[in-house]
Amino acid sequence: MNADEIKDLIAANLRCQHITLEGDGRHWFTTIVSPAFEGKRAIQRHQMVYATLGEKMKTDEVHALSIKAYTPAEWVALPQ
Repeated sequence: MNADEIKDLIAANLRCQHITLEGDGRHWFTTIVSPAFEGKRAIQRHQMVYATLGEKMKTDEVHALSIKAYTPAEWVALPQ
């Protein structure tokens, strides 16, 4: 899978205000901002993102995904 395909899958299944994705085709790094993360712990946020990829994670189409998941308020509060 390429970066655009992965981003499209995530965005289609999770309301994102911001999403970036970088990687080498096997190891990916994403930053996602979503109001759906409100009230969720980090592990729950990661599970939500993994769920958007479904079988792609299990079949090794996406081998590794490092996730930074923020609510809109957390994103705005980050030092720029």
